[in-house]
Amino acid sequence: MFDVVTFGSATRDIFVRSKDLKIMDCPDFLTGKAVAVSAGSKVEIEELVFFTGGGGANTAATFAAQGLAVAYVGLVGCDANGEEIIKELQRFGVETKFVKTADKAQTPSSIILSTGKERTILVYQGASHKLSEEDIDWEKIRDTKWFYVSGLSGDSALIFAKIVNFAKSSGIKIAVNPGNDQLTKDLAILKQALPKIDVLIVNQEEATMITGIDYKKEEEIFKKLDDLVPGVAVMSKGPEGVAVSDGKKIYRAGIPKSGYVDRTGSGDAFGSGFVATIINGGSIEEAIQFGTANATSVIQQIGAKNGILKKDEWGEWKKVEVTKINL
Repeated sequence: MFDVVTFGSATRDIFVRSKDLKIMDCPDFLTGKAVAVSAGSKVEIEELVFFTGGGGANTAATFAAQGLAVAYVGLVGCDANGEEIIKELQRFGVETKFVKTADKAQTPSSIILSTGKERTILVYQGASHKLSEEDIDWEKIRDTKWFYVSGLSGDSALIFAKIVNFAKSSGIKIAVNPGNDQLTKDLAILKQALPKIDVLIVNQEEATMITGIDYKKEEEIFKKLDDLVPGVAVMSKGPEGVAVSDGKKIYRAGIPKSGYVDRTGSGDAFGSGFVATIINGGSIEEAIQFGTANATSVIQQIGAKNGILKKDEWGEWKKVEVTKINL
């Protein structure tokens, strides 16, 4: 029996740092800014580092580091990058027997272009986004206590509802950190699944997409989410920290004052740290505190897994103060 099985992507991350990458104002892009280099010239790279990432793999690593029995379900390519992902998961103690290899797609890759202050990620979706119902050994994961579902995109998004319904019918608790497909083209499917979800993890903008309520109206958002989700709703607020509702109280906490080296994987580190604490019998306050510590530790290093905290470790950060109000 597994304590938790994770679903989501597993990627090969390539971090590129260069002083020749420039941030420029550009109205052609949604953010109003662009990353630019001199066309037709060679660009010097100061740092080129290879790690593994992806929501399914990152969260599995945190759960394993917290002493839980963990398996990851996903697809990688039949290539060296896929082999490295499997080896690294095994080094964390994650069961990889449910990881399948795809013959017609390579392992997903992300190229993270960093200027030191800003980052842009180039994404090749690849094999992880082709997971099908037939790729999952449902009977061998039926006795799992928890599922943790990160964003599923492409063909993999088609099995989101199946995973949620299987968990519900099998008595498995489920935490969901929805991805872009669930929040946009499959929003109706996500809303149908909300009554079956035990922990929903979103950011402010995503909460607005689900509820239709301006993200600044926090208490109104939580009243709506509490109607939709019978369990716990977690809303991250960027530099303002996090707010959580269990239907009875709203819990709020800020974030430690610290710089960062790279933000990649911080959301996965918080979400899985939060849920791992709940699985291990902790309170919502403790879950917020550990999730925050885990995310803060991760962003101090390059790579989505390098700063993951082990069981009973808190790093150098004090536990954040959690306030709460009655609904």
